[in-house]
Amino acid sequence: MTQGEGFTNPDGLTGLTAYDRTGEKIGSVEQVYLDDRSGRPEWVTVKTGLFGMKQSFVPLAGARRQDDQLHVATTKEAVKDAPRIDADQHIEPGEEHELYAHYGLTRPESTTRGAAGGAPAAGVRGREGMREREGMREREGMAGAGAGAGMVGAGAASRSTGRDDTKSDEMIRSEERLRVGTEEEVVGQARLRKVVVTEDVKTSVPLSHEEVRVVREPIREGDGTRASIGEAEAEVTLHAEKAVVRKESVPVERVRLETERVTETQEVSDTVRKEQIEYDRAKGERGAKGEGWRDRKQGPRH
Repeated sequence: MTQGEGFTNPDGLTGLTAYDRTGEKIGSVEQVYLDDRSGRPEWVTVKTGLFGMKQSFVPLAGARRQDDQLHVATTKEAVKDAPRIDADQHIEPGEEHELYAHYGLTRPESTTRGAAGGAPAAGVRGREGMREREGMREREGMAGAGAGAGMVGAGAASRSTGRDDTKSDEMIRSEERLRVGTEEEVVGQARLRKVVVTEDVKTSVPLSHEEVRVVREPIREGDGTRASIGEAEAEVTLHAEKAVVRKESVPVERVRLETERVTETQEVSDTVRKEQIEYDRAKGERGAKGEGWRDRKQGPRH
């Protein structure tokens, strides 16, 4: 099946759910791109990436529709790794060449494509398509005079954009970095309990007692005291204090458990990987010898 064969109405493709050739879901179809000459659907953009924030171009070559599903002839990984091309804009010949090369498709004769399906995309297609056709007529009128730098066949000149495309003369160096966080874990428990113990207590208590002593007082004449000779007895009751011990329970203090957070610094070490860039200057046309792999660049240190 050639590109876009069997699909004539772009509105019927917008909103379908795209699946790869293994039946794995890719995303929803957002826009349909038409061939400027035949007007047939050629490419669709499908939302991919985290939260569907990225639109990737998917070819309609070999695709088939089943109810509200669009089954394409490529894999989900190939769609996710497709070249990054701005959606809602006209596909330039250079960009289209990248897409064909990425999906391993044979590129037909040079044509231009425009976006369709949805008001914004349709507006872009009308303006960009008109400009592209006018540019083609100008180039054809100049009969190969070389107008515009970077001409590719019959297509338009490659435009310079701010996209972060991977070029053949550059590569991305990556490295791993440690991201250290903290998490709480249970390291132990503390409990309160009461037990009864005995101890010997000594204290001093003042005690009083009565003692007997003989007091003698002389009797003077005239006191009127009668004398009596004979045996007699006299007695007195003696008193004394003694220590009396009793026990009572009294509250003496309140005890509870509290936790206190203490912060300390701990060194964490691990092994990370990073890429090094080497280059090999090949043998030149004037007979310069290759110098082998040299100049390892590790990039900035952090």
